[in-house]
Amino acid sequence: MMKLIRQCGYILITIVVVASTANRVIGEDIVIAKLRYGGGGDWYANPTSLPNLHYEVENRTGISMADIEEDVVVSLSDPNLQSYPIINITGHGRIAFTEEERRALVDYLKGGGFLHADDNYGMDEYFRAEMEAIFGEGCLVELPKSHLIYHCFYDLDGLPKIHEHHGGPPKGYGIFIDGRLCVFYSYNTDLSDGWEAPEVHNDPPQKREMAYQMGTNIVVYALTH
Repeated sequence: MMKLIRQCGYILITIVVVASTANRVIGEDIVIAKLRYGGGGDWYANPTSLPNLHYEVENRTGISMADIEEDVVVSLSDPNLQSYPIINITGHGRIAFTEEERRALVDYLKGGGFLHADDNYGMDEYFRAEMEAIFGEGCLVELPKSHLIYHCFYDLDGLPKIHEHHGGPPKGYGIFIDGRLCVFYSYNTDLSDGWEAPEVHNDPPQKREMAYQMGTNIVVYALTH
């Protein structure tokens, strides 16, 4: 436990420096924004997830997260996009970016931003197609269980399984730019369902805890790399 506390202290110091120098703090609190996209998919899915994740991350790590009661929504064409250190994309169905939005996403990621994509049923084929249109075929690479995103705060045995979508195990994929992991895709798990209010999906506490632990790791990793 003492080792974890010392590690947390180091993490918090690093986050303050990174967030301040990159001008990625809303007020003094960090915001994870939900990405609005075209194509017809329900980008607004899981409306209680991110507010709950903000609360859990702050209480677990001491990171100063914004106290939000509903999603903070951003599009790739929003001039304030660079203000958000992490953007989250989810939903069921089609995802479509314009060429302008594709360029904006690349600029956002190259500028230090981080995209977390959380697979909802029906999203996978469209998200992969968009990423390959932007970054090329084979851009999404499966991350080994030893990757730091699974160990930077909680020591996890890879990506936890929250909900069944496609059968088989969950898989975490990443896209790297200049050696930095800047896109994390949690596939076949649906972490966002695990972050929702408990009465939405009636997930058992242990499933919700697994989802929050992984969510905390994603936030800590994104803010320190």
